[in-house]
Amino acid sequence: MSRRQPSSRSCFVCGRENPVSLKMKWDQEPETGEIRATVTLPDHFNGYPGVAHGGVIAAVLDETAGRAILIDGGFEELMVTAKLEVVYRRPTPTGVPLLAVGRLVRRDGERAEAQGELRLPDGTVSARATVLLARPPQQIKDGWAPEREHWRVDPD
Repeated sequence: MSRRQPSSRSCFVCGRENPVSLKMKWDQEPETGEIRATVTLPDHFNGYPGVAHGGVIAAVLDETAGRAILIDGGFEELMVTAKLEVVYRRPTPTGVPLLAVGRLVRRDGERAEAQGELRLPDGTVSARATVLLARPPQQIKDGWAPEREHWRVDPD
């Protein structure tokens, strides 16, 4: 049974109150070990007319893979990206629903590896990422504290 992940207020990818956010919402699928979200990239996020900008695709994949660490945890499990490798397999169109899928590959205390992929409506993978995650320094985590009370699941 899937369960919706919480989101923040200000994130570019998931921020509920950010006017330029993609407002993505991920569902956890514990039986498959995956998280999933649907997003339609507006044309103003294009690199070429009708084709999503590679940087926006990287941001979606980074967030998706990074959220895979949360499948069995919450706010305290958040990590930061130490390395992001993206492979663009084919152009990703704007204006069509895309499926973002993330999964945790391995976790070793202070570090983790996760993967994300973006799928076209026919199931073809348009881009794939491998992300190395690390626990942030305490001073960074301390800066996140005010957001904790706003980290929640909003109704659809």
